[in-house]
Amino acid sequence: MTRQWNSRGRAVMARLAEAGLSAGIGLLALMAVLIVLQVVARNIFDLGLPWADELARFCGIGLVFLTVPALVLRHQMVAVTLLPDSLNAPARRGIHVVAELSTIGFAGLTLWGFAAFLPRAGKFLTPAMGMPNWGYYAPALVGTILLVLAAVFRILDILHAPDEADKGMIL
Repeated sequence: MTRQWNSRGRAVMARLAEAGLSAGIGLLALMAVLIVLQVVARNIFDLGLPWADELARFCGIGLVFLTVPALVLRHQMVAVTLLPDSLNAPARRGIHVVAELSTIGFAGLTLWGFAAFLPRAGKFLTPAMGMPNWGYYAPALVGTILLVLAAVFRILDILHAPDEADKGMIL
């Protein structure tokens, strides 16, 4: 039963991470269009577009937070591996587990911050677009939750399939 859940959970997590990656690519494209639009509007038409600036920042937030879980699952985050590479396999696994637990700790603190921030700030609207703050920061919240799940799957990979875990998670 556990193995079946792990397989199903892994497939769902892979789909969610790929959806986040696809959304991130779309947000990157939209952000590029918005920035070009702002430059053209300011320099040619002498027109400011505060909504475009705010939407471009929203795209940047979503881009970062929605793509990070896919990078964690693929083990493609920036890492300094000098120490782990010089250790034997059990010690290397231990360092990798500590690194993933640190990721979970960071994400936990971020979620705690959201829990403190969003109930108050979520009631207000963004200045230019009039978007509720809870919606503006929703991609960061969703991405952080997915980051926790991705780190849990990485830990499972490290503990149960150490050779594959060093190369990246195979989904």
